[in-house]
Amino acid sequence: MKSGFTVIIGRPNVGKSTLLNKILGQKIVITTDKAQTTRKRIKGIYTSDEGQIVFIDTPGVHKPLNKLGEFLLDEAKIAVPDADLIIFLADGSEPAGKGDKWIAQNILQTETPVIIVLNKVDRVKNLNKIEENLLTYKMLFDKNYPVVKVSAKTGRNIDTLMKNIYKNLPQGEPMYPEDVVTEESMRDISEEVIREKILLNTSDEIPHSVAVKIESYIESEEIDRIYTTIYCETKSQKGILIGKGGGLLKKIGTEARQELEKIVEKKVFLGLEVKVEKDWRKKQSALKNFGYEQ
Repeated sequence: MKSGFTVIIGRPNVGKSTLLNKILGQKIVITTDKAQTTRKRIKGIYTSDEGQIVFIDTPGVHKPLNKLGEFLLDEAKIAVPDADLIIFLADGSEPAGKGDKWIAQNILQTETPVIIVLNKVDRVKNLNKIEENLLTYKMLFDKNYPVVKVSAKTGRNIDTLMKNIYKNLPQGEPMYPEDVVTEESMRDISEEVIREKILLNTSDEIPHSVAVKIESYIESEEIDRIYTTIYCETKSQKGILIGKGGGLLKKIGTEARQELEKIVEKKVFLGLEVKVEKDWRKKQSALKNFGYEQ
């Protein structure tokens, strides 16, 4: 039986979280088309007759512009040394760029086995174009790493990827019970679900300037009561988040509550409040308060 840790590394928006959700067959990581959707390392645990794979989903690697950006980069970097296998996920619909080169040179200079996984190949009809793009990614490395072309969206070639992952993992017993798919608590999941609904319903600077903190999570047999504060950086952002007559905040709350009710399989009361924490992304104390600390 095989068992081990597999880290998923890549630029923002290459589909890391979408891939993990597809493999697990359920949503444990939020996904949007916004950069920095994933802000923390999240474990997803896949168990089969062949063994157990503990996936580590990481934030997209990009040049940090503030303290939050430094935290996101560190989250990706510190996941690598303990990994048994690394999936370098890339956008196969385009050639390798500066970000991919930086990851290869600064994070993936390692003795740990690497699989190059080209995602989004369903977007390209010209097979020669995919092969041309693939060559640009292979040229980033001195070693001849195996390559798998997938579509995280449709599930294409996921079975081939899983075979390659198991092939590279060590022998070992499962680290988690077979019915466990994540280590995340309901507080963590609730914060992420609320943040996802904010990202999906806003644009411009709002998605990057928002932090969500569960102030109180009270469970009972019939209903979970969740009291939450949404932090932004300016009064104008607060106004946008609340919306005319509180309309946008109500929409965000309704969408989040409905998804959380599906997860906990009972009623949820969700209280949302918006506060301003000026320039919180630049402040170490604020990052600590919001859980963005190693």
